[in-house]
Amino acid sequence: MAGRADEGPHAQPQDPDTTWAEQLLDHLRPAGRDPRRVVTWLGRTVGATVCLQDAHGGLLAGERLPLDGNVLADVVTGRISAAALEDGERHVRMVGIRHPEQGPAAGEVLAVARPEPFDRRAADIVNRTASVLELLLRERKLTDDGRRLRRATADLRLAILQLLMVEDTVSARRVAAGLWPGLLEQDTARVYVVEVSPAERDALADACAHITDGLALVVRCPAMDGHVIVVSPRPTAGDRLRSLVDGRPDTFLGGSLRQRLARTATAYGQAISALAVARFRPDQTAVYAERTHPERLMDPVALRAWSAGVLRPLDTLPHHIRAELLATTRLGLEFTAVNAAKVLGVSRNTVRARMDRVEALLGTDFSRLTTRAAAHLALNTEAVQGPYDPDGTAPQPAPDGLRDLLASAALRAWAQDLLGRLDGDGRDLRGTLRAWIAADSNAERTARDLGVHAQTVRDHVRAAEPVLERQLLAMGSDLYEVVLAHLATGALAPPAVGGANRGQPDSPVHK
Repeated sequence: MAGRADEGPHAQPQDPDTTWAEQLLDHLRPAGRDPRRVVTWLGRTVGATVCLQDAHGGLLAGERLPLDGNVLADVVTGRISAAALEDGERHVRMVGIRHPEQGPAAGEVLAVARPEPFDRRAADIVNRTASVLELLLRERKLTDDGRRLRRATADLRLAILQLLMVEDTVSARRVAAGLWPGLLEQDTARVYVVEVSPAERDALADACAHITDGLALVVRCPAMDGHVIVVSPRPTAGDRLRSLVDGRPDTFLGGSLRQRLARTATAYGQAISALAVARFRPDQTAVYAERTHPERLMDPVALRAWSAGVLRPLDTLPHHIRAELLATTRLGLEFTAVNAAKVLGVSRNTVRARMDRVEALLGTDFSRLTTRAAAHLALNTEAVQGPYDPDGTAPQPAPDGLRDLLASAALRAWAQDLLGRLDGDGRDLRGTLRAWIAADSNAERTARDLGVHAQTVRDHVRAAEPVLERQLLAMGSDLYEVVLAHLATGALAPPAVGGANRGQPDSPVHK
């Protein structure tokens, strides 16, 4: 077998027949840019078997061809740019397809074999085709590189959000500083959630990044396929995002109050709550209302002491473990374990294991909705006000029970006013909601208790959402406020919370 170096794919004599050239150029049109189609065209045009393979021998298009290993190695390494071979039965041409950033080595090799020798026209077609393939493959590589870069950037944004969700603002700022200097330099920010159909989310995320001038953390929500999360310290972000929603059907915007970066998880919950209200608004937008929250109607000193008493079994844990357990549990009480896991970037089994450990340490049962509401109250009190007298230097009043906290006249009046909004509906929404909460939000069990269909229960609970201006079916802060209202009015009995499970090895009695 004999081989010779050739001149390469660029400087070739011109053929007076230009029909093939026009056909080849058609493959550069936007609708025809497919290397496989080019390879098929080449084989048909020169009456040959064609193989396009990468530098490692992987078949990219065409049919596999047996090739001389030594000559192929010379083409791949760049020692020669092309070669013509003859073995008595077939004539083979190999052309290296190079990319400027790779130096002389070939990224791919085009091999063409046919029984007849390659005349000047056939050789010219092969070499010109190699040039077209070079352009198409380079474009594909740039597209793939751009896609990987966008994916890596999106993953980095998500990682920053996940750090903020667990209150690790130092690490979040450190990660953000490299690509978005100054993005998180302020201590406070608002969180917005924009909802659209999953098919439109990527375009909406790009629009959010563009309209905020790159001065916001824009994240495709890992838990909800149609949600885009925007964390922005800039006061103009809300107005800009509203202009994006304006006039777009089935697109909604919910925004939080301004919160410290360490309370990003709280702000996210507020934005989700506002999003539920936005679905009933003509302008399809809403900002979390600075409404009266039940904890503000409780004695602040007693509330803080009670919260500290509830969480005291965790105080013997190392600080980083305690913080991790509490941050995970706060999110786990706001969302499902699956969605909390996606937001945190861990497995759902990890979320459940951490929550099971907290549940055991606190001696509580998170399957009970009233217990979840009470634990949520204790966790959020610490998140807002910080650990209660962590140094033990101030006198600690004996913590009141939850029943005593709920006994204030102001809280009872608030609860009666809130639940009284449901009395105007002839379907007894209030009775259904009370039974649904007592059944731990299980529609089937509620239906059995009330003697109605489960869908009727769901319809009643869903109908109560716009009346109360709170999201109920999705769990979270809104629902827990409604649960506390039922506890304050005496419609439901307060749960037993606080006190460690003495049978657990993590309990202080075993330390």
